[in-house]
Amino acid sequence: MSTTATITAAEINKLRQQTGAGMMDCRKALTESNGDFEAAIDYLRKKGQKVAALRGDREAKEGVVIAKTTDDNKTGLIINVSCETDFVSKNAEYVAFAQSIMDAAIANNVKNVEELNGVKIGNDTVADKVNEQVAKIGEKISVSRFERLDAEFVAAYIHGAYRMGVLVAFNKTAGEAGKDIAMQIAAMNPIAVDAASVPAETIAREKDIAMEQVKAEGKPAEMAEKIAMGKINKFFKESTLLAQPFVKDNNNSVGDYLKSIDADLKVISFKRVALG
Repeated sequence: MSTTATITAAEINKLRQQTGAGMMDCRKALTESNGDFEAAIDYLRKKGQKVAALRGDREAKEGVVIAKTTDDNKTGLIINVSCETDFVSKNAEYVAFAQSIMDAAIANNVKNVEELNGVKIGNDTVADKVNEQVAKIGEKISVSRFERLDAEFVAAYIHGAYRMGVLVAFNKTAGEAGKDIAMQIAAMNPIAVDAASVPAETIAREKDIAMEQVKAEGKPAEMAEKIAMGKINKFFKESTLLAQPFVKDNNNSVGDYLKSIDADLKVISFKRVALG
């Protein structure tokens, strides 16, 4: 982007809403970053500001999020049937419409959203049914998110009034622990199962931000690396599932909780889709 990029009030307001930072700070961050939102967020964090995380699960504005597993708990799906207003998403008929799409996805062992759009509900395809709703309601409607997990055991959880869906894949039957872990993910929004699962580029980015924070705090250079690594370890504890304090018992981590249930029970992966 050009270094002479003009920063608009709308862009400043958007960054403010996404991060919770002040208006002037957002203006400066965008100016220094030439209008690049990701870079502006990093700029704010490097200056020591605690900003809200910008996550992929904040894409949908309104709609219905449904999470469901097959009867044998071997497969779990999440779909987001999005719309433009909460007036529509809270309508019982619209929720039932979204549930009918999920039922069709489960019944037909659907692998992706393209496949889902071609599945039949009665005599019509899902795509036809969606277009029918668009014509009826007058809003932009689509199956905007589709996630699938396959494992020995998958737990599903829907949070709130269909505002968020979570799937958790385990290496063996998890029982009630499956719901507990899904609720943990809904509440605490981890970025990965454990530190080893965090992408290298994310770690590098966090370390760069931590080093800048340490410099801004005026700490001696010889201490910077050690302090930065301390910040990274804190990041892992707050942002990775197994290291997080368990919401039902803050004296134990999620990893400790799982070991207390079954020493061999492990979380393989998870999916979390939320309306933003």
